[in-house]
This record gives sequence, structure tokens and C-alpha cells, in this order.
Amino acid sequence: MSADISVNAQPRFELLRDSPVFGGIKEDTLKFLLDLSHIVSVRKGEFFFQEGDQGSSMFILEAGRVAVLKQIDGDDHLLAELEKGDCFGEMALIDHCPRSASVQALQHCAAIELSTCALHEFYQKDIEQFTIIYMNMGREVSRRLRVADQRLFRTEVAAQSD
Repeated sequence: MSADISVNAQPRFELLRDSPVFGGIKEDTLKFLLDLSHIVSVRKGEFFFQEGDQGSSMFILEAGRVAVLKQIDGDDHLLAELEKGDCFGEMALIDHCPRSASVQALQHCAAIELSTCALHEFYQKDIEQFTIIYMNMGREVSRRLRVADQRLFRTEVAAQSD
């Protein structure tokens, strides 16, 4: 534990440190990012954001559970459930497109919000660590894409078998 990380910030520091998006990031970098972040609370049933919203931040879930929902023909369909330590919203930071899904709190949630502005400020401070974070985000999105591809493939094979 670093002497410059307060006792109150330690659980958040550890949450970031253990997140795949922040793997391999230096301790002072994590502290800097925490200083730039905001903590948001979302009540059960409310949304962090909705599909189609313009994205300007990512979130690391600190407490609670959320549902990732995709709308098809006016109906919401569950893509995934996320819990403490999971991140979401990073796709909009990578591709600058509107949100591809909605994220709804299944219970009262708290999350660390890291905005595009904060990441831009970080980019100016340490481009090497910034690059590692974006590479990690790309890996996480790629991992999720592989899972989605596998689900799609299984669904297509099952449909052909019927």
C-alpha cells in the first residue's frame, strides 16, 4: 500500500487495480485516475445510461449488480449481468459512437465514473500508461465479442439442427 493513498480510497484503488482494464497500470497512475473520477449512485431500476445515448464516460461497478440490455423491436433483452469490479461503457470511449446497450441497476449501485475529459487529461500526463489502458479496453471488448460470437454460433447450430 502506498503512503499517499488514503484509507477511504484504498478499496477503490484495489478495485481499479484488480480490474482487467487497469491491469499493468502503475500505482501512482491509478491514484491519479481516482482523483479525476467521480462516484455515482444509481437506485434499483434506474439507468446508468440508455442505448443510443451519447457516451462520454466508462464505469467500474463498486457495489450492486446491473443488467446490460439491448433493445430489439421495442423489447429489452438481457445481454449480461455485471457485478462489483466489472466495467461498462468503455466501447463509447473507444469508438465515439452512441451507447450500444442500456445499463440498468438491478439493485442500488455505486460506480466509479471515468470521463473522456479525465482520460484526456491523463493522456497529457502519461501517454504510455494511457496507451496501456486503451489496449486493455480493447482486449476486454474483444473478450466480450468472442463470448458473443460463441453464443451466436451455438444459436445458429441449434437452429440448423431443428
